[in-house]
Amino acid sequence: MTSLLLRNVRPYGGANSDLLIREGRIAGIGRFDADPGMPVEDGKGAIAIPGLIDAHTHLDKTTWGMPWHENNRRAVLRERIDFERENRIEIGIDPHRQSMRHAIGLAAHGATHIRSHVDIDPVHKLALVDGIMETREKLKGIIDIEIVAFPQSGLMVMPGTLELLDEALSQGCEVLGGIDPCGIDRDPKGQLDAIFALAVKHQCPIDIHLHEAGELGAFTMELMFERIRTNGMQGKVAISHAFALGMNDYLRVGQLIEQIAELDVAILTTGAPSATVPSIMRLKQAGVRVGAGCDGIRDTWGPWGQPDMLDRAKVVGMKNGLRSDIELAHVLHIVSQGGADVMRIEGYGLAEGCNADLTLLTGETLAHAVVDVAPRPLVVKGGRVTARNGQATVEMP
Repeated sequence: MTSLLLRNVRPYGGANSDLLIREGRIAGIGRFDADPGMPVEDGKGAIAIPGLIDAHTHLDKTTWGMPWHENNRRAVLRERIDFERENRIEIGIDPHRQSMRHAIGLAAHGATHIRSHVDIDPVHKLALVDGIMETREKLKGIIDIEIVAFPQSGLMVMPGTLELLDEALSQGCEVLGGIDPCGIDRDPKGQLDAIFALAVKHQCPIDIHLHEAGELGAFTMELMFERIRTNGMQGKVAISHAFALGMNDYLRVGQLIEQIAELDVAILTTGAPSATVPSIMRLKQAGVRVGAGCDGIRDTWGPWGQPDMLDRAKVVGMKNGLRSDIELAHVLHIVSQGGADVMRIEGYGLAEGCNADLTLLTGETLAHAVVDVAPRPLVVKGGRVTARNGQATVEMP
């Protein structure tokens, strides 16, 4: 952590101000003289917001910086999962090197925090987690990484996975993941009972991938709601993707959202173009915590995606059919404050006393910044400059 005087910026697109940073925290917003020896940066009238947050990604998967991966497989979830698990070593996806590339890319584009799901299965055991933990340690002070112990290949159908998840949580993974209890494990009761029991044992939050659409996904959500009530886990569970909330049944979705709000379940969206997605404005009206993430980028699953949460804000906004400035500003909220709300990040924000984790954006307004997706002029983490004009200060491996 360090000190810095950041001159001539517009917090949230408002009045021109200086940000005084001392010992890694915002000490004041107004007009200030630099302390003796304090570094000074000129924001040149850019918008200042808290650091962007990728609250749903997969650092262990990307082929970024590697030779082009030719993908001619069917877009079937189970086939994608099995191919990646069985071929990632042969392809050369080193979890540490590739997660460094992914995470540094996010930092270069204004992110200060990541929640990454990391695959755990009987084939690779905890090797991928070890690689991401090495990256987390090397990037301390550049970007914070929270790790989800993620049984992507399934839990009930892959004996030994539950024990590996238990070990991963004991070794420092902060969150317990899950995936499609019906679609992948075909045993929703078995998977959810095991996951909730393990989360209670470790007193950790849960973040479950739920690609299940329509009434099947609604059924799984209701099973989750039952276990949240039984285990007293209100406010400790997130549902990633939640495609069932995008089904064409307004009243049924409303019933689900009502329970989501009551139980303080968080929703994480990637604005997946090929799927039904939750309406972020409807979730906002219900008071639901909503964050967003890049998901996997340029990997064995597909060629799309950038390590850039402003680019993802644009994707989410377009998928949701948003046009007004107020709506676009809310998309920006989701990829920043929304992610912090989901991850329960302490000291996040752009007020006196908050951690000095922030990024500058070009544009006249917040909406303009979302649409332009221009390089970030400056990124600051704990009062330290970590990126300039889209280039991180740490070298990409």
